[in-house]
Amino acid sequence: MELTVQNLVKQYPKKRALDDVSFLLREGVYGLLGPNGAGKTTLINIIAGILRPTSGKVLWDGKDIDDLDWRYRELLGFQPQTPSLYKSFRADEFLRYMAAVKGLKLSRKELDHAVDRLLDTVNLREDGKRKIGEFSGGMRQRLGIAQALLNDPKLLLLDEPTAGLDPQERVRLRNVIATVALDKVVIWTTHIVSDIEFIARDILMLKSGQLIARGTPQELVEGMQGKVFTLPVQPGEVPQWQDKALVGNVQRREGDVLLRIVADECPGGLLAAPDLEDVYLYHFQEVSREGER
Repeated sequence: MELTVQNLVKQYPKKRALDDVSFLLREGVYGLLGPNGAGKTTLINIIAGILRPTSGKVLWDGKDIDDLDWRYRELLGFQPQTPSLYKSFRADEFLRYMAAVKGLKLSRKELDHAVDRLLDTVNLREDGKRKIGEFSGGMRQRLGIAQALLNDPKLLLLDEPTAGLDPQERVRLRNVIATVALDKVVIWTTHIVSDIEFIARDILMLKSGQLIARGTPQELVEGMQGKVFTLPVQPGEVPQWQDKALVGNVQRREGDVLLRIVADECPGGLLAAPDLEDVYLYHFQEVSREGER
């Protein structure tokens, strides 16, 4: 199984959302990491066949997805960033309805088993008879993921799937996706490093519509060696350091403050072991600094 993205461009009247994006993916989980507005959702929607690119192609096993048509849709599972759910439906009714929409050829017994299994997978088994309108945002996200898994897809697209989930639900979702990804290509878009740090085979970093880096989490972290420092300063000096440097962490201690600084050099600082959060801060400095202000 191979998903190939070839020279994708998406041009809007006043903005280029994607700028010559290319990559090849095989089985496994791939994190598509970038800040809001980087082009992640645009890219996912093009791969899903919802949005047409200005130029470029998406191929599945070497064949254009436009030529594959319904055969491509049969192997696709998609969880949009904001899933459209029917509030008057019960959760189990919605999954049965989506099975019909997807054209799944299952007996009543097989469908009942599939619905129960998926509700259990996303921790909604006890809420299967409740109406979706009564669900919290996190519960709706989980139901959206269940529908994406209905057809046992070979290509699973998850656009910010942890939005609205509490920490325990995030961990459960990561474990679910890591398990089902053994025979699938999974793309997980996020701007939250911890979502994908431990399950991604590769991380693709998207900035202003361009693919700026790709590698395993370990490779990306190793590339930050020599660019992360700790520096003790007085409490009154913290604001000026935040203005002139990329400060990843502020640890208040007795008598001083220990700053974690991401930079090519830091006179007076001690080298520290980098992590994936540092990689994100380094590549998306402008966004990170805006968040500090």
